[in-house]
Amino acid sequence: MCGIVGYIGKKSAEPIMIEGLKRLEYRGYDSSGLAVLSEGKIHVRKKAGRVSRLSELLQSEPVKGHVGISHTRWATHGSASDTNAHPHLGGYGEKEVAVVHNGVIENYSTLKKQLENEGIVFKSQTDTEVIAHLIAKNMNGDLAEAVRQTLPLLKGTWGLAVISVQNPNLLVGARLGSPLVLGIGEGEHYLASDSSALIGHTQKVVYLQDHELCLVTADDWNVENDQSSRVDSPIHSFEWTNTETDLNGYPHYMLKEIYEQPESIENAMRGRLSDEDASAHFGGLNIDAQRLRRAERIILTACGTSYHAGIVGEYLFEEFARIPVEVEYASEFRYRNPPMDQNTIVIAITQSGETADTLAALRESKRKGHPALAICNVVGSTIAREADGGVYLHAGPEIGVASTKAFTSQVTVLTLLALYLGRMRHLSSLQGTRMIEELRRIPDVIRRALKCHDKVKQIAEKYHQYNNMLYMGRQYLFPVALEGALKLKEISYIHAEGYPAAEMKHGPIALVDKSTPSIFLVPSGSIFDKVMSNLEEVKARGGPIIAIATENDPKAEYIATKADDVIFIPDVPEYLQPLVAVIPLQLFSYHVALLRGCDVDKPRNLAKSVTVE
Repeated sequence: MCGIVGYIGKKSAEPIMIEGLKRLEYRGYDSSGLAVLSEGKIHVRKKAGRVSRLSELLQSEPVKGHVGISHTRWATHGSASDTNAHPHLGGYGEKEVAVVHNGVIENYSTLKKQLENEGIVFKSQTDTEVIAHLIAKNMNGDLAEAVRQTLPLLKGTWGLAVISVQNPNLLVGARLGSPLVLGIGEGEHYLASDSSALIGHTQKVVYLQDHELCLVTADDWNVENDQSSRVDSPIHSFEWTNTETDLNGYPHYMLKEIYEQPESIENAMRGRLSDEDASAHFGGLNIDAQRLRRAERIILTACGTSYHAGIVGEYLFEEFARIPVEVEYASEFRYRNPPMDQNTIVIAITQSGETADTLAALRESKRKGHPALAICNVVGSTIAREADGGVYLHAGPEIGVASTKAFTSQVTVLTLLALYLGRMRHLSSLQGTRMIEELRRIPDVIRRALKCHDKVKQIAEKYHQYNNMLYMGRQYLFPVALEGALKLKEISYIHAEGYPAAEMKHGPIALVDKSTPSIFLVPSGSIFDKVMSNLEEVKARGGPIIAIATENDPKAEYIATKADDVIFIPDVPEYLQPLVAVIPLQLFSYHVALLRGCDVDKPRNLAKSVTVE
C-alpha cells in the first residue's frame, strides 16, 4: 500500500527518492511527498495524485540535500489531498522533525486530543501527524531517544522513517506490523518499505523485524530491539534487476506479466519435479513426511486473487491427496475460533508476503500450535520469514496491481503440492509420472493459449460498453470464473460476478437480460453437457454469451450455435484447465479496461500490497 523511501549519503537525495517512489507506484497510492534536510531546515514538497505531479512540482521548487525521506500514500485517515500527503512535520525550529508512516495508529484520536489540549495545532486529518508531534515533544537533542519514547504510546501498526533538524546526519526507522527494509551501500544507506525501491542502488538489505528500530548514518547502521539492545541482523541479498522491472517494450506491466506466464510457471516448477520418485519435492517445507502423512485437514487462507488460487488448491488436494480442505478468507479466519485438531495444517497464500490479514491468520495458527506454511513470491517478506516453512513462487516482481502471473504460479505450486501429498498417500507411480509429463507441457500450452489475443481483443471491442457481466464455471473452473470477474472489476470498474454455473438458476438468473453478457467456461470434460445446459438457460432469456471452449473439440460446432462469441484454448486435463482458461479472461479484462480509458496498472482505490486491515 503506502510506500517509503529514505536516503542518507553523499549524493543528492531528491532524485534517488523520486526514482524509488516510481518503483513503488505499483503498490497503489493517491498522493506523494518528500522532505529533505538542507542548511538546518527541513524542506517539504508534497502533492496529491501521481508521483509525476510531485516531480513537476520539484521542477519549479527543487530541494537539495543529502538526507531525506519520501512517501506514497494510500488514504486511511483523511482524503487524498496535498495537506494530508506525507511527510508530516512536528515541532518548530531546532525541534522540528519530519515523519513518513505506513500503517494505522488506532489510538490517534485520543492522542490528538491530548496534544490539542496542550496547544498543538494540527494541519492534517491524518493519524500520522500525531506521531510527528509526539516525537517533536520528546526531542531533547537525540532523535533516536525521542522515537524510543514515542513508540510505546502508539497502538496500531507502523513502518516509520524520521529525520530531524537537531540530528541532521541521522535517519531513524522503526517497524511494527508494516514492512521496512534497510538498504546497505558504501558511504550511503537507504530505507524502504519494499526492496524493489532499491533496485539499481544496492542488492544488500536488512529486513527489520517487529519492535525493531534502526539508526542509520551515511557510514554506519545499527538495529536495536525495544529494549534498546543491539540486534545482530543478517544482511540478505535480493536478486531483482532493472530488467525485470522494466516494461521491455510492452505498453503496460499487466500485459507484460500476462505474457511472462510461460516462464513464471517454468520457474515455479524448476527443480521441483522428480522423475525418479514420480513426485514433486520442496526444499523449504520444514515439516517431516510423517507429520504430513498424518494430516487430517488442510486450511488454505488468503485474500483476493490468492483466495481464488486457494479454491483451485482445495479441489487439487482433495482429488489427488484425499485430504479434506477448507479455504478461508484470511480477514475472517483471523477472528474466528474454528475447531482445529492437532493434525490440521494451515497454508497461507500470498503474493507480497505482507498482506496484513493473511499475516494475522498465520500468526493465529502458529499461536495455537498448528504447522503454518506459506506460498509466497517475495523473498524475505514478513510472512515468508514467520511461516514454519513454505514454497517460493519465483515469479519475479509483479508490478501490475491486478495479479496475473502470481495467480498461475500459485496454482502451479498448489498442483505440485497436491502431487507431493498424493504420492505420500495413494497415488501410484504411474499416476505421478503422468502428472509430471502433463505439468512439463504446460508452459508451451500457455504459449499457445496466448495466441487467442487478437480474438479476445475483437470481442472486447464488442462488449466493453456493457456495465454488468456474469462469469460461469464449474468444478476446477468455478474459481477461474471468480478470478475472471475480479480482474474485470479491478481494472475496468465494470460490475462483474462469478458463480458456479449451476447456481445461476438459484438467483443470479434474475440478472440476465440483453444488456448483461455472460462468460461461460466450457472446455471439454466430464461435466461439459451440464455446463452447456446452464449456457442454454441464459441463451433462452436473451443474454449475450461468450464461451471459452477447447480447440479441436468435436462439439465446438455445437457451442458456436449457442454462444455469440467463442474463444478457443488448448486441451489439457481438467485439473490443469485453470492455468489455461484464465489466460483469455486476463486478456479480456486488459482490453476492456483500455477501451474504457482506465489506468490498467494502477486502478483507482486499489493497492498491490494490502498492509492494513
